[in-house]
Amino acid sequence: MIVITGATGNVGRPLVEALAAAGEQVTAVSRGVSGAAVPEGVRHRQADLAVPESLRPVFDGADALFLHDSGAGAHLLSPRDILDVAKAGGVGRIVLLSSQGVVTRPQSSSHGGTGLSFEDAVRRSGMDWTVLRPGGFDSNAYAWVESVRARRTVAAPFGDVGLPIVDPFDIAEVAAAALREDGHAGQVYELTGPALSTPRQRAEAIGDALGEPIRFIEQTRDEARAQMLQFMPEPVVETTLAILGEPNPAEQRISPDVEQVLGRAPRTFAEWAARNIAAFK
Repeated sequence: MIVITGATGNVGRPLVEALAAAGEQVTAVSRGVSGAAVPEGVRHRQADLAVPESLRPVFDGADALFLHDSGAGAHLLSPRDILDVAKAGGVGRIVLLSSQGVVTRPQSSSHGGTGLSFEDAVRRSGMDWTVLRPGGFDSNAYAWVESVRARRTVAAPFGDVGLPIVDPFDIAEVAAAALREDGHAGQVYELTGPALSTPRQRAEAIGDALGEPIRFIEQTRDEARAQMLQFMPEPVVETTLAILGEPNPAEQRISPDVEQVLGRAPRTFAEWAARNIAAFK
């Protein structure tokens, strides 16, 4: 049995679907998961990574675990506590969804610090482990849904700065391979898209998928900061703006790892937009 934490998220949901379609026995776990959120035949359990007793029945009889480091380290058990409960339940293989920020922004507690503690705990767990380090997600474009629907506009800072953002479905497929197949133990996969993608290009791709032009409005750094502070802590905002506006070479590197694992090139942002365009109509 494979346990998937964060099962209703941008990566967890397609991962659950992929494993179920492959005939695996899956337990989908999140704080708010319900039967309506998972494919037929998938066991669903509500559990909280901050409450050890809620995890014990989830891991009982499991042999593999997808652990999503949500970045909310202050609200979780220590990584070692989570892994001890998993190991006691029978888990012998773990795939950790970490972050590129672990290596590109290790000094940042919001982007690198929590991930480092999780990665270290996984490496020391005694289980077969694989670490996934994606950068930015294509699905971050959902933040533009309201403005695209209402005004056919996209507002973002640093309109011509490119990052190799990745489709969450590609992350999910790499995770599924690492959970199901041998040969991935001890590997760290950096997951990116196939090319650098700028906010202006992403707005154009959404417009192409809609069949209508989207007007791109370039925000100043201060405008973007004020908007982001409405829903993100200040340290996270500052680090995020630094990545978006002045990415370092490692953050702009296009990794071969998706293609290495899956035998095909990563999906483009245009493919993500076409698949999810109903959200923007």
